[in-house]
Amino acid sequence: MPGRIKREDIDAVRERARIESVVGEHVTLKGAGAGSMKGLCPFHDERTPSFHVRPGLGLWHCFGCDEGGDVFSFIQKLNHLSFVEAVEYLAGKYGVTLRYEDGEGPRRGNEPGKRQRLLEAHRVAQDFYRAYLDSPDAKEAREFLQGRGFGKAEVDRFGVGASPSGWDGLIRHLRSKGFTEEELIGSGLAVQGNRGPYDRFRNRVMWPIRDLTGATVGFGARRLGDDPNSPKYLNTPETPIYKKSQVLYGIDLAKKDIAKQRKVVIVEGYTDVMAAHASGETTTVATCGTAFGREHTQIVRRLLGDVQSPAAGVVLSDGRAPGGQVIFTFDGDEAGKAAARRAYVQDQSFAAQTFVAVDPDGKDPCDLWVERGPEAVRHLISSRVPLFEFVLRSVLGELDLSNAEGRVQGLRACAPILAGIKDRALRSEYIRQVAGWLGMEPREVESAQQSASRERPSQDTRNADGTYPASSPGRRPSQVPTDPASLSERYALAVTIQHPLDVVGAGFEMLEADSFSVPTHRLVFDVITANGGLDSFLDELSKAEKEVGVGSNSVDLAVRRWGEHLLDGLDRSARDQVTALVLTDLPVNEGEAGAIRDYAQGIVRSLVRRDLLRQASNLQAQLRRSEPESEEYKQAFIQLIDVDRKRRAYSDLS
Repeated sequence: MPGRIKREDIDAVRERARIESVVGEHVTLKGAGAGSMKGLCPFHDERTPSFHVRPGLGLWHCFGCDEGGDVFSFIQKLNHLSFVEAVEYLAGKYGVTLRYEDGEGPRRGNEPGKRQRLLEAHRVAQDFYRAYLDSPDAKEAREFLQGRGFGKAEVDRFGVGASPSGWDGLIRHLRSKGFTEEELIGSGLAVQGNRGPYDRFRNRVMWPIRDLTGATVGFGARRLGDDPNSPKYLNTPETPIYKKSQVLYGIDLAKKDIAKQRKVVIVEGYTDVMAAHASGETTTVATCGTAFGREHTQIVRRLLGDVQSPAAGVVLSDGRAPGGQVIFTFDGDEAGKAAARRAYVQDQSFAAQTFVAVDPDGKDPCDLWVERGPEAVRHLISSRVPLFEFVLRSVLGELDLSNAEGRVQGLRACAPILAGIKDRALRSEYIRQVAGWLGMEPREVESAQQSASRERPSQDTRNADGTYPASSPGRRPSQVPTDPASLSERYALAVTIQHPLDVVGAGFEMLEADSFSVPTHRLVFDVITANGGLDSFLDELSKAEKEVGVGSNSVDLAVRRWGEHLLDGLDRSARDQVTALVLTDLPVNEGEAGAIRDYAQGIVRSLVRRDLLRQASNLQAQLRRSEPESEEYKQAFIQLIDVDRKRRAYSDLS
């Protein structure tokens, strides 16, 4: 069994896998001051960005849920991997060959992380299905795609393939590549039968389902032929790498445009996604055999940068929604209307304006693409209406409003929907609209809405996994001090970790653990001193200057490496405390020449002066408690003289 991954290879992966790029595949990051970026946390639901990244230091921290670390810990937490699996995953993604302490090559067979093996099996399967689509035996699959207007460009863009009708075509291919029977079953690509495993997908058109990074984690498939014993649609089952509630088809291709346009279109099928993209609606995604749910909402919100904004929900005269747009497309039948009402529940998880786009003839995007061309698909999306309006109109459309009974039924049906609208201004506007549709006074509708609000059951604020959302008082709070003395300690440590060169000469080495009143600050100080303090940073700087020359590049490299050393070997709690300080915004204009050094020197010097006063005060108290002739008194007096000497000397230097 190979040993640990060699340290220099881990460092090589860390250098290659820039944290802003890795995180940016999952979170829309925006500038937050010099050398800092921020976005919505991928690990808890929030409306205001509290997730910070420092590219120069290679670290991240969320001040909402107190999670933090480096690029490896981000991948570990995101994908539920071990440290070794996270290193191997990033090494594969960025082309770094790993060596192990007692071997020179990557681990083989069952030895790598399970997730990586399953991902590799899916990559091989995707290539197998794509190649089979071009074979003479896949004529029916090609005709299916051509009949829906998809040519080679669309097929290649989405990696669409086909599975042979035999029972073991893929299995034999995967076995030839070294995959075990356990891996075939665990990947969901094969099913265990009485006589051994057999291919799960047979005689089907195959759509690879990819995660945000572009890695294939599962497949969606449509039956070819009319076998009554075979389901028309079939998806990969739940596996260690595929959770249907956590993936959106097309998200890998749509994510950049979603972030850029602040718009996402959510359709119901794989061919709908292909048709929308081919029509120029490149922010389109679809769920994979399940309804759009809470975890899908979180993915979309992170990419939209969906934060609370005064502009959210405002539609301009040209049709744009500056706060962002989430557009659901549904069939015009009863099932589509029911889906829209389910989406209504998710709507208020978005700060963006939420819309519904329904074709009057009940056509889905792929139907429109085939029958009327790309302009019809674009028209469908542009003709969207607000989700609240659609749901209310759908409810009223089922009733006869020409008589009093029907109008009262309409009022009772709309009241709980209106009660569920959290935005008071928006609720008031819809109360007026419903009153107009029903021919009633707004106060009558408002009274019904208020009654419905009182009847709504109180809801548990916890998430499905038992944790609390960011706004809940039950969530573990971030312990950030607010009193001036504790803030000074925090900022002194933060600037020392972020800009150690600017702290040199300020007297940081004169401090000790007791200089800090907050326990977490003492912990971080102990981490710094245990790693050699600023002397170890200067050693790193010397090495960096030999590698890249004297200048800002060598300083940045040394700071990053020093920060990595500080995190090495720490438990999770300690790591979180260090990364929190790394990502702390300093109360200084970092873009102003010399501002950081002036601030660093000033804040650390003030802490040193405060600590010398603390020492003198403690010694004076000890003198008052001691007998003048005692040894204790003499030692305290000598120490007091020494502290006074240091104070005078330090004042002269300051």
